[in-house]
Amino acid sequence: MSLLYTIGVRGYSFMIRVASLWNPKAKKWMQGRKDAWAKLDSWKRSEVPVYWFHCASLGEFEQGRPLIEKLKSTEDCQIVITFFSPSGYEIRKGYDRADLIIYLPQETQANVNRFLAKVKPSKVFFVKYEFWAKYIFTAKKEGAAVYSISAVFRKDQVFFRSYGGYMLNILKAFDHIFVQHEKSAKLLHEFNVESTVSGDTRYDRVMENAKKVKRYPELEKFIDGKKVLVVGSSWVEDEAVMLSTINDSEFDWKVIVAPHEIDKKRVGDLVAKFDKPTVRYSEIENAVKAEVLVIDNIGMLMNVYQYADLAYVGGAFGKGLHNILEPACFGVPVIFGNSFAKFQEASDFIEHGSGFSVQSESEFKAQFAELKVQDKREQVLKFMNKRVGATDLIHGKIKA
Repeated sequence: MSLLYTIGVRGYSFMIRVASLWNPKAKKWMQGRKDAWAKLDSWKRSEVPVYWFHCASLGEFEQGRPLIEKLKSTEDCQIVITFFSPSGYEIRKGYDRADLIIYLPQETQANVNRFLAKVKPSKVFFVKYEFWAKYIFTAKKEGAAVYSISAVFRKDQVFFRSYGGYMLNILKAFDHIFVQHEKSAKLLHEFNVESTVSGDTRYDRVMENAKKVKRYPELEKFIDGKKVLVVGSSWVEDEAVMLSTINDSEFDWKVIVAPHEIDKKRVGDLVAKFDKPTVRYSEIENAVKAEVLVIDNIGMLMNVYQYADLAYVGGAFGKGLHNILEPACFGVPVIFGNSFAKFQEASDFIEHGSGFSVQSESEFKAQFAELKVQDKREQVLKFMNKRVGATDLIHGKIKA
């Protein structure tokens, strides 16, 4: 299995190398790893403890962030963050609480040795997904404590297959695994891997952010006292289930849409879909009679959710469900698509009446009609507040 793992890692790297000839994201993946060594070599390691966090992409970074900031605020330390994906690195490469942010060097033993010799981490944190065997085994050998945080496990993963012994040994190498829910803990226990149910650190993050929310007077003027539907991180498939409801002449809410991609063509195509007066945020001074506002920038969405009476979060029609915790931290119920099996928070939201899944125009119309006459704010906030505390639990365990 060790040989198969190595072949798989090298094969994946080879495919990305080939794809980089025409794919911009793959090209960034390749170039970023070349630049990583120069950044690593120029980085100055001090004598304080170094904590290394590996995050596959942006979502995992947001889960690791509360613990990063907890460590930074309570002790003198250096933080090193590595990313696998350009979508995480490009957005967070300027994050000011980290001392070094680079792409994870390709996993060869020579690269692993070189990276760890420079960083010399005393603690290593793999966030949620991705378990790089050589990095984990070598870090352990060099004396680092290695943790997995906000992890989620499913029966169909390779660790738990009849041929997955090598991968299972990776899990057994961790000093401790912090999982999001009891189901994961029970599954690990079946395979003699102990863990702690800590919950999801993102709840801590969003609930803290809600206390520091930024107001937008121009949005308040656009809303003008009406009820608001905020559509966050939407894709074309998401918009398709909502359009007939929004374009209906009897629909009298204001709508704010923040598409996942904001290039000029995408925003233009989205604006053209609405039958009602629609304006881009960059032209909000012309929004006097507008009923639909399209956010054509990155960075506002978290704050925009404060104005929502109801939210729709995109991605659950195949791309991967985006962050449903962000609207919920303001007490806003959330609608999303029907492909969310890998997102435990979606199942939790549905179970507790804070989230609602739809798969068609008619289902969205019916769900909207039901929710628009209900006030679920107190119920949603109670649900969210009960899930705060994962960061303190993890921090307490690793410092004990």
